[in-house]
Amino acid sequence: MTDISTSDVTGERNPVAEPGPRTAADAVTPALVARLVRGVTAGEQPTLGISRNPFTGEVLAEIPESTVEDVATAFIRARTAQRAWAQRPLGDRARVLLRFHDLLLANQAELLDLIQAETGKARTHAFEEVSVTAVEARHYARAGAGYLRPRRRGGVIPALTQVTEVRQAKGVIGQISPWNYPLALFAGDALPAFMAGNGVVTKPDTQTTLTALRTRELLVEAGLPAELWQIVVGDGPVIGPEVVDRADYVSFTGSTRTGRDVAQRAAARLVGASMELGGKNAMLVLADADLDKAAEGAVRACFSSAGQLCVSIERLFVAREVADDFLARFTARTRALRLGNTLGWGADMGSLVSKRQLDNVLRHVEEAVGNGARVLAGGRARPDVGPLFYEPTILEGVDAASAVCAEETFGPVVSVYRFDGEEEAVAQANSTPYGLNASVWSRDPGHGRRIALRLHAGTVNVNEAYASAYGSVAAPMGGMGDSGVGRRHGSEGILKYTEAQTVAVQRLLPMGPAFGMDDQGYARLMTRALGAMKALRLK
Repeated sequence: MTDISTSDVTGERNPVAEPGPRTAADAVTPALVARLVRGVTAGEQPTLGISRNPFTGEVLAEIPESTVEDVATAFIRARTAQRAWAQRPLGDRARVLLRFHDLLLANQAELLDLIQAETGKARTHAFEEVSVTAVEARHYARAGAGYLRPRRRGGVIPALTQVTEVRQAKGVIGQISPWNYPLALFAGDALPAFMAGNGVVTKPDTQTTLTALRTRELLVEAGLPAELWQIVVGDGPVIGPEVVDRADYVSFTGSTRTGRDVAQRAAARLVGASMELGGKNAMLVLADADLDKAAEGAVRACFSSAGQLCVSIERLFVAREVADDFLARFTARTRALRLGNTLGWGADMGSLVSKRQLDNVLRHVEEAVGNGARVLAGGRARPDVGPLFYEPTILEGVDAASAVCAEETFGPVVSVYRFDGEEEAVAQANSTPYGLNASVWSRDPGHGRRIALRLHAGTVNVNEAYASAYGSVAAPMGGMGDSGVGRRHGSEGILKYTEAQTVAVQRLLPMGPAFGMDDQGYARLMTRALGAMKALRLK
């Protein structure tokens, strides 16, 4: 295997942004940590988990870890609070979400600090989390009552059978939330659950627990009963199954491998689950694309949050006749991206979150290069910036045997493939068991949309990377195939947290023989009635 982690691959090194005025240590003070960790459900002398600052590798915070007994306690508390919360009018619940919306925006500077300190991402990418969470809070506050309202349905006998479909809260939702988007995924999945009348027990990743706890604080300040949202922390294989085993419904975001285990565990209890899992997302640059806009979009698509974004692009398919021109634009923009290792604005890309993520990136790139791939930009670690920094990397000529070709990298690496016709491009984009997100670029929106409809992906953005679909929270978002089951956002994102209940009231006549009619006479009457209802085009 070729070691290229610190070699001079492209002859150019990504610049480093001017240091911000503050570091993670300035923002994450011992007093703040002590206050926030009181929100973890844990015993008096818990084991402490470690959260590290990705920019420096230094310990950021020690987080009390929950035990199996603590998880049981969390569910008891949440269930007690949920019974009262479910009786609250929908308008009351909506007002909590609207106050949270305002508090989120008013406290965004502190939240941006926490997100950067725990994930290592650039501030502009941290702001994406704040903005989409605010959009979702507003949406479910305004639209939630409409999604949940009782609906009249047609009865078996018109005028005599009155049927109403109502929505009852599931109870207590078990949520397992990842480290990569500790605000957007943590709050985003919990908000519709609360609007639907549920309690929630969440296990965030230990690395990003502080962001989760501060978010919960703000929602409690907005009026959410404190006991309704319980936070448990600990090792995933230990605490995760305990959450799944006690939940009335499971919301999981993580790897496909772990998702299969969660699904089996929930299914054994006949409990529903929604899961956003892995992806190997594709972007198609068609021959009629605006190449400058496509190159700019590709930078966002591939390198936002250092590629540690579930919907980021890892496979880039370009029409052969425009490939050289596109790659010249894309490569120049990629090489110019500024790396940043402090809090504050100005950086284009931050750090990977852990050594595990860095090791995976190194393995994928080094194996691909060893198998003949060419590095067009990046291709090396940047320990001069921070212990977990890796340059935004473009590979071409990747051999199909290389792991980067089919496995999710979850880092700032994209592989480029040239295609000769759109049939070939669609086939290549769909050649993976994953199906989370895709991106299509064309000067003709209608042309782009026609290609989008042929892609096996839960969301497809035309002339955008991911934000158009993900940010449109009135529409569902989720994966096909190995990328998951269920959806967040829109009606599906809130109705999944409810049980549909049918209430049918029979009036005047019973559903059976009446007035001395025998069974045969009743059957003749119903046969004539059924024929009449068809003739009248009743549904």
